[in-house]
Amino acid sequence: MLSKQSHFPAATMSPPSMAAVFDKHGPIDTVIRLIEIPPVEISEKDVCVKMLAAPINPADINIIEGVYPTGATLPAVGGGEGVGEIYSVGSAVKTLSPGDLVIRSPYIPGSWQTYMVEEESFWHKIHEDTPVEFAATVSVNPVSALRMLNEFVTLKPGDSIVQNGATSIVGQCVIQLARLYGVHSINIIRDNPGSDEVKEKLIKLGADKVFTESELNVQQIKTLLGDTPQPILGLNCVGGNSATLVVKFLKQGGTMVTYGGMSKEPVTISTSNFIFKDITLKGFWLQEWKLDKTKYRDWIDSLLRLVRAGKLKYEFDAVHFEDFHTALEKAMGKHGSQRKQILIF
Repeated sequence: MLSKQSHFPAATMSPPSMAAVFDKHGPIDTVIRLIEIPPVEISEKDVCVKMLAAPINPADINIIEGVYPTGATLPAVGGGEGVGEIYSVGSAVKTLSPGDLVIRSPYIPGSWQTYMVEEESFWHKIHEDTPVEFAATVSVNPVSALRMLNEFVTLKPGDSIVQNGATSIVGQCVIQLARLYGVHSINIIRDNPGSDEVKEKLIKLGADKVFTESELNVQQIKTLLGDTPQPILGLNCVGGNSATLVVKFLKQGGTMVTYGGMSKEPVTISTSNFIFKDITLKGFWLQEWKLDKTKYRDWIDSLLRLVRAGKLKYEFDAVHFEDFHTALEKAMGKHGSQRKQILIF
């Protein structure tokens, strides 16, 4: 919802907000626009938050295009994740105060605007020393990495995992969390210029092995592992041949979890891998894991503690909100492979 019409006194209203709005589905660069929306009524249980930062996630783009399983009531403000500072609170709000740093939990649409008004229960207070760029991005990609490492197989120190999409935020978090667990990570990246530099960065993060896809065109892929054990868990966000390479690494009885399909190619697995390796294929959609708000917020808090301790980090580009369309083009890959785009308000 963009605004609530009201004739209440000015003290019960939010400031006007600049927002990225869409009133129909379609190509995001043609249907979304920056406009000023009027003040919103602040009821007694509402909290008005001045947004500080919000990322552009693939799911945000898919929602606007109308191809995501869940959508927004039109017209709508884009964006999902975000962090802000409380600007004002309603008279019945008990747990939050002006100046508190908060993130939007559970994940709800509408973060690409300068001011937001939602009920107190939608906001989760976080430590004031948390860097806003990490607070803005913690609730989707890092939480996904955390849950996928914990929900599908029981990993023990000394075990191994394999993943493609290792340069993504999920991939970078998987590497660092695996290292904290004492688990080896085998990582697959695309054959792009500068791949040697990418390998060095991932190894500095804690990766044990990093291969380009072309380096894996060998008959016995496990001979590349050396002393590293064959992985019991594989994580796939690409699909196509890259997913097949993940499966090839897996040990007998291993599991591959698919959480994305960046190549837009299907996941295929040979009959022999099913029969003789007893491979299990699973899917992961974070939406299904956010129903327990208490657990979800605990996961967020644990990840942000790692961020503040310097044990979890990832790359991004911070872009001012006025340059929204430039950031959007980068997020859509129109300027080649890009880091996560984070809007700064």
